[in-house]
Amino acid sequence: MPLVDVVELTKCFTSRGRLFSRSATRAAVDRVSFSVEEGETFGLVGESGSGKTTTGRCMLRLIEPTSGQVMFRGEDICRFDRTRLRAARRDLQIVFQDPTGSLNPRLRAVDIVQEPLIIHRIGTKQERRDRVAELFELVGLDTASLDRFPRQFSGGQRQRIGLARALALNPQFVILDEPVSALDVSVQAQVVTLLSDLQERLGLTYLFITHDLRLVRHLCPRMAVMCRGRIVEMGRTSSIFAAPQHPYTRALLSAMPSIDPDRPMQRVSEPAVFDEQTPLRSVGDDHLAAI
Repeated sequence: MPLVDVVELTKCFTSRGRLFSRSATRAAVDRVSFSVEEGETFGLVGESGSGKTTTGRCMLRLIEPTSGQVMFRGEDICRFDRTRLRAARRDLQIVFQDPTGSLNPRLRAVDIVQEPLIIHRIGTKQERRDRVAELFELVGLDTASLDRFPRQFSGGQRQRIGLARALALNPQFVILDEPVSALDVSVQAQVVTLLSDLQERLGLTYLFITHDLRLVRHLCPRMAVMCRGRIVEMGRTSSIFAAPQHPYTRALLSAMPSIDPDRPMQRVSEPAVFDEQTPLRSVGDDHLAAI
């Protein structure tokens, strides 16, 4: 049984119509299904507006889904009442894209990281501070900076604070929502290495949401490609990179920069129109595509 199993997850948003016009309903996430095995890093890829971030937030019910199931160890998170959902937060965490916007600028780093411990009433004041110091060391931060404010840290350090906060409750499943896209390239490599090390040391399971195909190729044994709220291709990363089947996937892969500067770019244009209702079907061993 997979650790997390997403089944027909849907999220619709209704926009208000202008004067004398009707409101419109749009599915930002449209019947999305995939599973994440325990201990793996599953990649969810797509351009901005494809629905991948909304999918991740619906999985944790930071945004309430319209329909569908999110099974965690055989239990449907979408059916949890407030008390059960609060308890489940100890096992399910998220690291946000913007390391600046996700941290309260008025709180010191120690207070930001210990906030989950306070909410769940874990430990005494001193025990919580000791736990924060332990987490700082775990993510590679100097414990002498516990009482600094977020503005006194670099972007990479702020992202490490966000990661320390996510790990405070010893979660089993962590959603990484574009965790390095706001960082400099040199800092990105450090954070990616840290994420891999923490996964190995703590036995974490990741959902890695990104638009950066290079990172997916490096980190994720399996991946899914999202376009216009739907998954259009899914399977082993090596298979998708070797033989992409959906025209949208081929367009994404063709836009990847090559490590060979002399290699000519062979950009494939994104298809303007394709049948968005086409279901996924098997096109190879553990390889599905909506074609």
